[in-house]
Amino acid sequence: MTQTFSDYTPAKAWEWNTENGGQFANINRPIAGATHDKERPVGKHPMQLYSLATPNGVKVTVMLEELLALGHTGAEYDAWLVNIRDGNQFSSGFVEANPNSKIPALFDHSTPEPTRVFESGAILFYLAEKFGAFLPTEHHARTETINWLMWQMGSAPYLGGGFGHFYAYAPFKFEYAIDRFAMEVKRQLDVLDRNLADRSYMAGDEYSIADMAIWPWYGALV
Repeated sequence: MTQTFSDYTPAKAWEWNTENGGQFANINRPIAGATHDKERPVGKHPMQLYSLATPNGVKVTVMLEELLALGHTGAEYDAWLVNIRDGNQFSSGFVEANPNSKIPALFDHSTPEPTRVFESGAILFYLAEKFGAFLPTEHHARTETINWLMWQMGSAPYLGGGFGHFYAYAPFKFEYAIDRFAMEVKRQLDVLDRNLADRSYMAGDEYSIADMAIWPWYGALV
């Protein structure tokens, strides 16, 4: 299937079409909330992780494993698979964990009442503060770490939702969209190259949550 510039005119009132093509067409819907009832499983460990091995999911798994390697037993966790291709993220149990229906989501059961944490960057920040690890305490180093964490959170949609979607998942190849996002991805890689030219890690000399956030996305892309 090919498309010319004259094939499509945006509608004044957009309507949802579940048959619009692409591997994720069945879950690309315009409303939030649960589509079906399914209880969220809970295991025996303090941390309950609901995730998948996407770049965003990998971030939190890396963080938990790094904390365990440092001896933080409070970071022991149960990992529950959320298959986003099957729409598991729209189950009632998962929507309670993340109303935005995106993985990963975390519940910390070591607090008096379980603490819900969603969005991968927020989870990294939460765990870093809770365990006092991978987030510097010195003012400038801490701020620089947060700078790069937020950079990744704001930039990644261009990789996955932009370049990745139109290059790999869209039902047809749209030259303008691929070129547009490819140039932005190249620019982001140049940002990384320039920053790491004279640093060991993203925020300086210490490995941090910024590196955990950035590596799964840009490392996988390269």
